Amino acid sequence: MRLLGVGMCAAALLLGVVAAPAQAAGGSRDLRGAGWALKETGKDARFRGLAAVSRSTAWVAGSKGTVLRTSDGGRNWRDVSPPGAVAEGLELRDIEAFDGRRAVALAIGEGEASRVLRTEDGGATWTEAFRNPDPRAFYDCLTFFDARHGLAMSDPVDGKFRILSTDDGGRSWRVLPNAGMPEALAGEAGFAASGQCLVSAGPRDAWLATGGGAAARVLHSADRGLTWQVADSTVPAGNPARGVFGLAFRDRTRGLAVGGDYRTGEASPQAAAVSSDTGRTWRPASTPPPAYRSGAAWFPYGAGTALAVGPTGTDVTVDGGRTWRALDPGSFDTVACTADGGCWAAGEKGRVGRLERPGRG
Repeated sequence: MRLLGVGMCAAALLLGVVAAPAQAAGGSRDLRGAGWALKETGKDARFRGLAAVSRSTAWVAGSKGTVLRTSDGGRNWRDVSPPGAVAEGLELRDIEAFDGRRAVALAIGEGEASRVLRTEDGGATWTEAFRNPDPRAFYDCLTFFDARHGLAMSDPVDGKFRILSTDDGGRSWRVLPNAGMPEALAGEAGFAASGQCLVSAGPRDAWLATGGGAAARVLHSADRGLTWQVADSTVPAGNPARGVFGLAFRDRTRGLAVGGDYRTGEASPQAAAVSSDTGRTWRPASTPPPAYRSGAAWFPYGAGTALAVGPTGTDVTVDGGRTWRALDPGSFDTVACTADGGCWAAGEKGRVGRLERPGRG
Protein backbone atom coordinates (compact mmCIF):
# COMPACT_ATOMS: atom_id res chain seq x y z
CA MET A 1 0.00 0.00 0.00
CA ARG A 2 1.42 3.37 -1.00
CA LEU A 3 1.96 5.72 1.96
CA LEU A 4 0.14 9.03 1.68
CA GLY A 5 2.09 10.98 4.30
CA VAL A 6 5.50 11.46 2.72
CA GLY A 7 6.29 14.98 3.97
CA MET A 8 7.83 13.99 7.30
CA CYS A 9 10.14 16.18 9.35
CA ALA A 10 13.96 16.06 9.13
CA ALA A 11 16.40 15.98 12.02
CA ALA A 12 19.72 17.27 13.26
CA LEU A 13 23.24 16.05 12.52
CA LEU A 14 24.48 13.22 14.72
CA LEU A 15 27.97 12.33 15.90
CA GLY A 16 30.38 9.47 16.58
CA VAL A 17 32.90 6.88 15.51
CA VAL A 18 31.91 3.23 15.09
CA ALA A 19 32.80 0.89 17.91
CA ALA A 20 34.83 -2.10 16.82
CA PRO A 21 32.95 -5.38 17.14
CA ALA A 22 34.99 -6.47 20.17
CA GLN A 23 34.09 -3.24 21.97
CA ALA A 24 30.44 -3.44 21.00
CA ALA A 25 30.25 -7.00 22.25
CA GLY A 26 31.50 -5.88 25.63
CA GLY A 27 30.01 -2.97 27.55
CA SER A 28 28.26 -1.39 24.58
CA ARG A 29 25.16 -3.47 24.16
CA ASP A 30 22.84 -0.75 25.48
CA LEU A 31 24.27 1.68 22.87
CA ARG A 32 24.55 4.53 25.37
CA GLY A 33 26.29 7.47 23.78
CA ALA A 34 25.73 6.18 20.27
CA GLY A 35 24.07 8.21 17.55
CA TRP A 36 23.57 8.37 13.82
CA ALA A 37 26.50 9.91 11.92
CA LEU A 38 25.04 11.22 8.67
CA LYS A 39 26.76 10.09 5.47
CA GLU A 40 26.39 12.61 2.66
CA THR A 41 24.80 10.99 -0.38
CA GLY A 42 24.42 14.03 -2.61
CA LYS A 43 20.83 12.98 -3.41
CA ASP A 44 17.38 14.19 -2.37
CA ALA A 45 15.55 10.89 -2.93
CA ARG A 46 13.63 9.29 -0.08
CA PHE A 47 15.34 6.01 0.78
CA ARG A 48 12.88 3.51 2.22
CA GLY A 49 14.89 0.54 0.89
CA LEU A 50 18.07 -0.41 2.74
CA ALA A 51 20.37 -3.44 2.46
CA ALA A 52 23.18 -3.46 5.01
CA VAL A 53 25.92 -5.93 4.08
CA SER A 54 28.58 -4.93 6.62
CA ARG A 55 29.97 -1.93 8.48
CA SER A 56 31.57 -0.83 5.22
CA THR A 57 29.09 -1.93 2.54
CA ALA A 58 25.45 -0.91 2.16
CA TRP A 59 22.85 -0.26 -0.54
CA VAL A 60 19.92 2.18 -0.44
CA ALA A 61 16.96 2.41 -2.82
CA GLY A 62 14.24 5.00 -3.07
CA SER A 63 12.22 7.47 -5.06
CA LYS A 64 12.99 8.56 -8.63
CA GLY A 65 14.40 5.08 -9.32
CA THR A 66 17.48 5.86 -7.21
CA VAL A 67 19.91 3.19 -5.99
CA LEU A 68 23.20 4.03 -4.25
CA ARG A 69 25.98 1.77 -2.98
CA THR A 70 28.91 2.40 -0.63
CA SER A 71 31.90 0.17 0.07
CA ASP A 72 33.80 2.49 2.41
CA GLY A 73 31.43 3.03 5.31
CA GLY A 74 29.48 5.82 3.65
CA ARG A 75 32.34 8.17 2.86
CA ASN A 76 31.58 7.79 -0.82
CA TRP A 77 28.43 6.66 -2.62
CA ARG A 78 28.23 5.32 -6.16
CA ASP A 79 25.02 6.06 -8.06
CA VAL A 80 24.08 2.66 -9.50
CA SER A 81 20.47 3.48 -10.33
CA PRO A 82 18.81 1.30 -13.00
CA PRO A 83 18.41 3.58 -16.04
CA GLY A 84 14.88 2.41 -16.79
CA ALA A 85 13.79 2.94 -13.19
CA VAL A 86 15.12 6.50 -13.26
CA ALA A 87 13.53 7.26 -16.63
CA GLU A 88 10.13 6.05 -15.40
CA GLY A 89 10.48 7.52 -11.93
CA LEU A 90 9.83 4.17 -10.25
CA GLU A 91 9.41 3.98 -6.48
CA LEU A 92 12.03 1.54 -5.23
CA ARG A 93 10.84 0.70 -1.71
CA ASP A 94 12.87 -2.41 -0.91
CA ILE A 95 16.30 -3.80 -1.72
CA GLU A 96 18.00 -7.01 -0.61
CA ALA A 97 21.74 -7.52 -1.15
CA PHE A 98 23.86 -10.65 -0.84
CA ASP A 99 27.16 -8.74 -1.01
CA GLY A 100 28.62 -5.68 -2.69
CA ARG A 101 27.86 -6.94 -6.19
CA ARG A 102 24.56 -8.86 -6.06
CA ALA A 103 21.29 -7.15 -5.13
CA VAL A 104 17.56 -7.39 -5.86
CA ALA A 105 15.33 -4.30 -5.75
CA LEU A 106 11.54 -3.96 -5.67
CA ALA A 107 9.59 -1.18 -7.35
CA ILE A 108 6.08 -0.71 -5.95
CA GLY A 109 2.81 0.39 -7.47
CA GLU A 110 -0.31 -0.82 -9.19
CA GLY A 111 -0.01 -3.13 -12.15
CA GLU A 112 3.20 -2.85 -14.15
CA ALA A 113 4.68 -0.31 -11.75
CA SER A 114 5.46 -3.27 -9.46
CA ARG A 115 8.71 -4.80 -10.70
CA VAL A 116 11.73 -6.75 -9.47
CA LEU A 117 15.16 -5.70 -10.72
CA ARG A 118 18.42 -7.59 -10.25
CA THR A 119 22.14 -6.84 -10.56
CA GLU A 120 25.20 -9.10 -10.38
CA ASP A 121 27.88 -6.48 -11.03
CA GLY A 122 27.43 -3.91 -8.28
CA GLY A 123 24.73 -2.04 -10.16
CA ALA A 124 26.67 -1.44 -13.38
CA THR A 125 23.85 -3.28 -15.17
CA TRP A 126 20.36 -4.36 -14.12
CA THR A 127 17.96 -6.99 -15.39
CA GLU A 128 14.20 -6.81 -15.00
CA ALA A 129 13.31 -10.16 -13.45
CA PHE A 130 9.58 -9.59 -12.93
CA ARG A 131 6.93 -7.13 -14.09
CA ASN A 132 3.51 -7.45 -12.50
CA PRO A 133 0.89 -8.18 -15.18
CA ASP A 134 -2.14 -7.95 -12.87
CA PRO A 135 -3.61 -4.45 -12.38
CA ARG A 136 -5.17 -5.62 -9.10
CA ALA A 137 -1.80 -6.43 -7.51
CA PHE A 138 0.39 -3.95 -5.65
CA TYR A 139 3.70 -5.33 -4.37
CA ASP A 140 5.07 -3.89 -1.12
CA CYS A 141 8.10 -5.82 0.18
CA LEU A 142 10.50 -8.65 -0.52
CA THR A 143 12.80 -10.87 1.55
CA PHE A 144 15.42 -13.57 1.00
CA PHE A 145 16.08 -16.66 3.10
CA ASP A 146 19.45 -17.20 1.44
CA ALA A 147 21.16 -16.34 -1.83
CA ARG A 148 18.69 -18.47 -3.82
CA HIS A 149 15.30 -18.47 -2.10
CA GLY A 150 13.14 -15.40 -1.64
CA LEU A 151 9.60 -14.05 -1.52
CA ALA A 152 7.76 -10.86 -2.43
CA MET A 153 4.26 -9.91 -1.27
CA SER A 154 1.38 -7.99 -2.79
CA ASP A 155 -1.68 -6.45 -1.21
CA PRO A 156 -4.70 -8.77 -1.39
CA VAL A 157 -5.95 -9.99 -4.74
CA ASP A 158 -9.23 -11.90 -4.72
CA GLY A 159 -9.36 -11.47 -0.96
CA LYS A 160 -5.91 -12.87 -0.11
CA PHE A 161 -2.35 -11.55 0.05
CA ARG A 162 -0.42 -12.63 -3.03
CA ILE A 163 3.05 -14.17 -2.68
CA LEU A 164 5.79 -14.35 -5.32
CA SER A 165 8.60 -16.89 -4.96
CA THR A 166 12.08 -17.33 -6.42
CA ASP A 167 14.52 -20.21 -6.02
CA ASP A 168 17.27 -18.92 -8.31
CA GLY A 169 18.40 -15.76 -6.55
CA GLY A 170 15.73 -13.53 -8.04
CA ARG A 171 16.34 -14.35 -11.70
CA SER A 172 12.80 -15.68 -12.10
CA TRP A 173 9.59 -15.45 -10.04
CA ARG A 174 6.28 -17.30 -9.84
CA VAL A 175 3.05 -16.58 -8.02
CA LEU A 176 2.45 -19.16 -5.29
CA PRO A 177 -0.97 -20.81 -4.94
CA ASN A 178 -3.13 -19.03 -2.36
CA ALA A 179 -4.85 -22.07 -0.85
CA GLY A 180 -2.71 -21.80 2.28
CA MET A 181 -3.23 -18.04 2.71
CA PRO A 182 -5.94 -16.86 5.17
CA GLU A 183 -8.61 -14.46 3.98
CA ALA A 184 -7.69 -10.80 4.27
CA LEU A 185 -9.77 -8.41 6.33
CA ALA A 186 -11.71 -5.61 4.68
CA GLY A 187 -9.26 -2.80 3.90
CA GLU A 188 -6.23 -4.84 4.99
CA ALA A 189 -2.92 -4.29 3.20
CA GLY A 190 0.81 -4.04 3.70
CA PHE A 191 2.74 -0.80 4.17
CA ALA A 192 5.58 -0.10 1.73
CA ALA A 193 7.24 2.10 4.34
CA SER A 194 10.56 0.48 5.18
CA GLY A 195 10.99 -2.75 3.25
CA GLN A 196 10.06 -4.60 6.45
CA CYS A 197 6.44 -5.62 5.91
CA LEU A 198 7.82 -9.00 4.79
CA VAL A 199 10.81 -10.46 6.65
CA SER A 200 12.45 -13.84 7.15
CA ALA A 201 14.73 -15.69 9.58
CA GLY A 202 16.51 -18.95 8.90
CA PRO A 203 15.94 -21.16 5.88
CA ARG A 204 12.12 -21.35 5.79
CA ASP A 205 10.34 -18.92 8.17
CA ALA A 206 8.74 -15.70 6.91
CA TRP A 207 6.42 -13.11 8.46
CA LEU A 208 4.07 -10.61 6.83
CA ALA A 209 2.80 -7.44 8.57
CA THR A 210 -0.55 -5.79 7.90
CA GLY A 211 -2.59 -2.71 8.67
CA GLY A 212 -5.57 -0.79 7.39
CA GLY A 213 -8.13 -3.34 8.58
CA ALA A 214 -9.98 -3.84 11.83
CA ALA A 215 -6.87 -5.46 13.35
CA ALA A 216 -3.14 -5.12 12.68
CA ARG A 217 -2.06 -8.67 12.04
CA VAL A 218 1.11 -10.72 11.56
CA LEU A 219 1.07 -13.76 9.28
CA HIS A 220 3.73 -16.49 9.66
CA SER A 221 4.84 -19.12 7.18
CA ALA A 222 7.17 -22.00 8.11
CA ASP A 223 7.39 -23.38 4.55
CA ARG A 224 8.64 -20.47 2.45
CA GLY A 225 5.26 -18.98 1.78
CA LEU A 226 3.09 -21.97 0.91
CA THR A 227 0.94 -21.90 4.06
CA TRP A 228 0.36 -19.14 6.61
CA GLN A 229 -0.95 -18.79 10.17
CA VAL A 230 -2.35 -15.44 11.28
CA ALA A 231 -2.28 -13.66 14.64
CA ASP A 232 -3.57 -10.29 15.83
CA SER A 233 -0.89 -7.94 17.08
CA THR A 234 -1.47 -5.37 19.80
CA VAL A 235 -0.58 -2.43 17.54
CA PRO A 236 -3.72 -0.32 16.95
CA ALA A 237 -5.45 -0.52 13.59
CA GLY A 238 -8.98 0.32 12.40
CA ASN A 239 -7.85 3.04 9.96
CA PRO A 240 -6.03 2.97 6.58
CA ALA A 241 -3.13 4.86 8.19
CA ARG A 242 -2.67 2.52 11.18
CA GLY A 243 -1.14 -0.90 11.67
CA VAL A 244 2.15 -2.81 11.79
CA PHE A 245 4.65 -1.15 9.45
CA GLY A 246 7.79 -3.14 10.21
CA LEU A 247 8.88 -6.50 11.61
CA ALA A 248 12.24 -7.81 12.83
CA PHE A 249 12.96 -11.38 13.95
CA ARG A 250 16.21 -12.16 15.74
CA ASP A 251 15.64 -15.87 15.09
CA ARG A 252 12.57 -17.95 14.31
CA THR A 253 11.03 -17.36 17.76
CA ARG A 254 11.83 -13.81 18.93
CA GLY A 255 10.22 -10.98 17.00
CA LEU A 256 9.39 -7.28 17.13
CA ALA A 257 6.54 -5.41 15.48
CA VAL A 258 6.49 -1.61 15.17
CA GLY A 259 4.00 0.79 13.65
CA GLY A 260 1.22 3.10 14.71
CA ASP A 261 -0.42 5.92 12.75
CA TYR A 262 1.87 7.49 10.16
CA ARG A 263 -0.12 10.73 9.84
CA THR A 264 1.73 13.71 11.23
CA GLY A 265 0.37 14.78 14.60
CA GLU A 266 -1.70 11.64 15.16
CA ALA A 267 -1.05 9.73 18.38
CA SER A 268 0.43 6.24 18.14
CA PRO A 269 -0.07 4.49 21.48
CA GLN A 270 1.17 0.91 21.72
CA ALA A 271 3.44 1.46 18.73
CA ALA A 272 5.47 -1.70 19.42
CA ALA A 273 4.81 -5.33 20.28
CA VAL A 274 6.94 -8.38 21.02
CA SER A 275 6.60 -12.11 20.37
CA SER A 276 8.59 -15.03 21.78
CA ASP A 277 6.70 -17.84 20.08
CA THR A 278 7.34 -17.40 16.34
CA GLY A 279 4.62 -14.76 16.07
CA ARG A 280 1.74 -16.91 17.31
CA THR A 281 1.01 -14.39 20.07
CA TRP A 282 2.02 -10.76 20.61
CA ARG A 283 2.37 -8.66 23.77
CA PRO A 284 2.40 -4.86 23.85
CA ALA A 285 5.59 -3.14 24.94
CA SER A 286 5.17 -1.91 28.52
CA THR A 287 7.05 1.27 27.56
CA PRO A 288 6.63 1.65 23.79
CA PRO A 289 8.26 4.21 21.51
CA PRO A 290 6.49 7.56 21.92
CA ALA A 291 5.32 7.82 18.31
CA TYR A 292 4.89 6.00 15.00
CA ARG A 293 7.85 3.84 14.00
CA SER A 294 8.27 2.30 10.56
CA GLY A 295 11.37 0.11 10.89
CA ALA A 296 13.18 -2.07 13.41
CA ALA A 297 16.41 -4.08 13.60
CA TRP A 298 18.12 -6.28 16.16
CA PHE A 299 21.61 -5.20 17.24
CA PRO A 300 23.99 -8.19 16.95
CA TYR A 301 25.59 -7.68 20.37
CA GLY A 302 23.34 -8.15 23.37
CA ALA A 303 20.56 -10.70 23.10
CA GLY A 304 17.80 -8.18 23.79
CA THR A 305 19.10 -5.06 22.06
CA ALA A 306 17.22 -3.61 19.10
CA LEU A 307 16.51 -0.29 17.36
CA ALA A 308 13.29 1.25 16.04
CA VAL A 309 13.19 4.26 13.70
CA GLY A 310 10.59 6.69 12.44
CA PRO A 311 10.16 10.32 11.37
CA THR A 312 10.44 11.64 14.94
CA GLY A 313 13.41 9.64 16.15
CA THR A 314 15.19 6.42 17.02
CA ASP A 315 14.49 4.31 20.10
CA VAL A 316 16.47 1.46 21.64
CA THR A 317 15.48 -1.54 23.74
CA VAL A 318 17.84 -3.75 25.74
CA ASP A 319 15.18 -6.14 27.09
CA GLY A 320 13.89 -7.67 23.88
CA GLY A 321 11.30 -5.01 23.11
CA ARG A 322 9.48 -4.76 26.44
CA THR A 323 10.71 -1.23 27.16
CA TRP A 324 12.07 1.42 24.80
CA ARG A 325 13.98 4.65 25.40
CA ALA A 326 14.88 7.49 23.07
CA LEU A 327 18.28 7.20 21.43
CA ASP A 328 18.24 10.04 18.91
CA PRO A 329 15.76 12.56 17.41
CA GLY A 330 16.79 12.11 13.77
CA SER A 331 14.27 11.23 11.05
CA PHE A 332 14.64 7.84 9.35
CA ASP A 333 12.30 5.37 7.64
CA THR A 334 14.26 2.12 7.79
CA VAL A 335 17.12 0.51 9.71
CA ALA A 336 19.29 -2.59 9.40
CA CYS A 337 22.21 -4.10 11.35
CA THR A 338 24.87 -6.55 10.25
CA ALA A 339 26.70 -9.38 11.99
CA ASP A 340 29.89 -7.33 12.31
CA GLY A 341 28.16 -4.59 14.29
CA GLY A 342 27.31 -2.19 11.50
CA CYS A 343 23.93 -0.48 11.83
CA TRP A 344 22.59 1.72 9.05
CA ALA A 345 19.46 3.86 8.69
CA ALA A 346 17.96 5.68 5.70
CA GLY A 347 15.10 8.04 5.03
CA GLU A 348 13.90 11.29 3.50
CA LYS A 349 15.90 13.89 1.57
CA GLY A 350 18.77 11.50 0.88
CA ARG A 351 19.44 10.90 4.58
CA VAL A 352 21.63 7.92 5.41
CA GLY A 353 23.31 7.36 8.75
CA ARG A 354 25.59 4.82 10.38
CA LEU A 355 25.40 4.19 14.12
CA GLU A 356 28.58 5.45 15.74
CA ARG A 357 30.06 6.27 19.14
CA PRO A 358 31.93 9.44 20.11
CA GLY A 359 35.60 8.80 20.65
CA ARG A 360 35.48 5.07 19.91
CA GLY A 361 37.18 3.56 16.91
